[in-house]
Amino acid sequence: PTQITQKFYYRSRILLHCLICSSFSVSSGSYAMYRVLASRALRAKSLCDKSSTSLASLTLPRLNHSIPFATVDAEELSGAHPAEVQSFVQGKWIGSSNHNTLLDPLNGEPFIKVAEVDETGTQPFVDSLSQCPKHGLHNPFKSPERYLLYGDISTKAAHMLALPKVADFFARLIQRVAPKSYQQAAGEVFVTRKFLENFCGDQVRFLARSFAIPGNHLGQQSHGYRWPYGPVTIVTPFNFPLEIPLLQLMGALYMGNKPLLKVDSKVSIVMEQMMRLLHYCGLPAEDVDFINSDGKTMNKILLEASPRMTLFTGSSRVAEKLALDLKGRIRLEDAGFDWKVLGPDVQEVDYVAWQCDQDAYACSGQKCSAQSMLFVHENWSKTPLLSKLKELAERRKLEDLTIGPVLTFTTEAMLEHMENLLQIPGSKLLFGGKELKNHSIPSIYGALEPTAVYVPIEEILKDSKTYELVTKEIFGPFQIVTEYKKDQLPLVLEALERMHAHLTAAVVSNDPIFIQEVVGNSVNGTTYAGLRGRTTGAPQNHWFGPAGDPRGAGIGTPEAIKLVWSCHREVIYDYGPVPKGWELPSST
Repeated sequence: PTQITQKFYYRSRILLHCLICSSFSVSSGSYAMYRVLASRALRAKSLCDKSSTSLASLTLPRLNHSIPFATVDAEELSGAHPAEVQSFVQGKWIGSSNHNTLLDPLNGEPFIKVAEVDETGTQPFVDSLSQCPKHGLHNPFKSPERYLLYGDISTKAAHMLALPKVADFFARLIQRVAPKSYQQAAGEVFVTRKFLENFCGDQVRFLARSFAIPGNHLGQQSHGYRWPYGPVTIVTPFNFPLEIPLLQLMGALYMGNKPLLKVDSKVSIVMEQMMRLLHYCGLPAEDVDFINSDGKTMNKILLEASPRMTLFTGSSRVAEKLALDLKGRIRLEDAGFDWKVLGPDVQEVDYVAWQCDQDAYACSGQKCSAQSMLFVHENWSKTPLLSKLKELAERRKLEDLTIGPVLTFTTEAMLEHMENLLQIPGSKLLFGGKELKNHSIPSIYGALEPTAVYVPIEEILKDSKTYELVTKEIFGPFQIVTEYKKDQLPLVLEALERMHAHLTAAVVSNDPIFIQEVVGNSVNGTTYAGLRGRTTGAPQNHWFGPAGDPRGAGIGTPEAIKLVWSCHREVIYDYGPVPKGWELPSST
């Protein structure tokens, strides 16, 4: 009986592992199969334990409702149960004597120690990047089987994220370091999974599809190929700890590059755990390096390693500095002061108010696509739109993280900005404008109620100083509201033209002539038009990125991946034959 039980236990373990890591889709039925196999394996283990103590050492690690790759418990992460985050270079995880101790953004307790590489420890990362040739780890002529490898890795990673326990793990971990509602955090995990599903199987090699053009004579053809850059770097912000770094990382890998990834230390624990998941799903250990460091140290690596391309997502100030330091070898998705224009056709007031609330205040306004300015047509001012928007904003609460800590602005800085705006003639506070009540958010972060300030459109455009004040991006739950009359659309278009960042926008109207006028006279790279127009919530099925800047980066789609992570290479084949009777021509 012991031998039979052992055999069944091992078979159950193998079947369970195959279910998690194989290439078939994880539907509700296959998840049910997972539960059955897990239950059988555990029962078999129990029988084995009773009959043979030696089997205890053979138990599948964390099989019992646990996660095989995880080194932290998102539910227990706290001051009492702190975590440590490591870096990864040249195929191994490394620590550091230099620790950045992070404070819990909800209560100020020290709860994560990030082992940050300092300027004395950069050489392994520089050497690792330098070992990658300019032609990459793979390309259409070299190691093409790696395109298939990354299709398989994507399949397995997508299936892992489809497991409820794993999806919940990442959603909870995101909430701990970048507090947002569970729905918002789970949405980030969902979009990440759908992206991975989009690049399963042969889809990775389809990214490298080439084309051929007939030549001028027999034996000549020109072929266009998508070619990797080789050693590249990725620098991403705090607000989407999983989605932004993972989508850009995989895009870089798909095209044959070797990336060094740096995520904002405040949230890098999320991507550290995702790296462990990718290794579990077959990612070659030498293909990616992962660093925790401050900005100065990372800048030193960029200057010394001279990567062929860098993707930077973050503030415009840092973006412009890097563009100079790297001599233009960079793609940017920088700040977005994003606008929404409500057209003259009023309908579905409740829905439009809800979408405005979501765009301005979900994730406490800490989205690069968040609604920063709302242009309200006078027809909408005759409706209860603004009062409904106020009611929706006021139902957000810290308890469920529908409003929460602001990680890059203090409360004082946001209130000071509000007071400066209220000095503009005709301006007024519509709602908010106060510190959150009964909170324990540390003072290094911000704690502000969802806030809206009205500024007359004539005053916004009066002079450049006022315009710059009004259009200053506050990465928090803060928006500007203004009104325009039916003959003032040119003023709205002037305000849009003078903006510097062109990421997302929305034209809320079903009037095709109005949409045509606004879209035709604006430039934002991701623009939503129609009654359900929004500025946030970009999924994985369309381009997301700025326009109007040749350095602009996209994310998520095949077009974005090819644009950001590959360049064009033309190979002209000319086999001959040489024409009969060819003679040496005179010099030209």
